[in-house]
Amino acid sequence: MNVLVFLIPVSVGLGLLGLGAFVWTIAKGQYDDPEGSRQRPLDDRFDDAPKP
Repeated sequence: MNVLVFLIPVSVGLGLLGLGAFVWTIAKGQYDDPEGSRQRPLDDRFDDAPKP
């Protein structure tokens, strides 16, 4: 029963760490355009070279 005194704060800390990482990815824009990132390599509209 004494181990719960150690494990509960550790589990809450790991949960807060995961939540912080998730919020950080949202703030960095990781989920802004998932469709565009998937289609961009296959589409000619996003080609870096200018068309003649």
